[in-house]
Amino acid sequence: MKSKKLILIGLMFVILSCNNDDESQQAEIDGEYVGIFERGDNNSNVELTFNNGNWSGESEVVKFPALCNGTYSSSINVITFKNACPWTAEFDWSLILTGEWNYSLDGNSLILTKTNGDKYTLTKQ
Repeated sequence: MKSKKLILIGLMFVILSCNNDDESQQAEIDGEYVGIFERGDNNSNVELTFNNGNWSGESEVVKFPALCNGTYSSSINVITFKNACPWTAEFDWSLILTGEWNYSLDGNSLILTKTNGDKYTLTKQ
């Protein structure tokens, strides 16, 4: 019986530690960023703001990339975006900022990369 209690306490500690890491990652990412979005040989100036699990953004080129607003969560080296905006059907929906992105954060530099080669290179303001 005593060993079951210890296992439960240990499991709760691990779960709580993971949640704190996610919150710490989000706080580290929070801020206003400017930079470029790249897909192949095309690029666009962008602005993204991260604030306590919410994001919003704008692009110099309409729907390249398709930015609006939504929520995000992060863990070590991965940000998962959920887009909260409705979109029309006349463009490539893979340009919508949604799903899992790898990221690296080095000082004021945030780089987001997708497995299809899309890339955001951003600088915190």
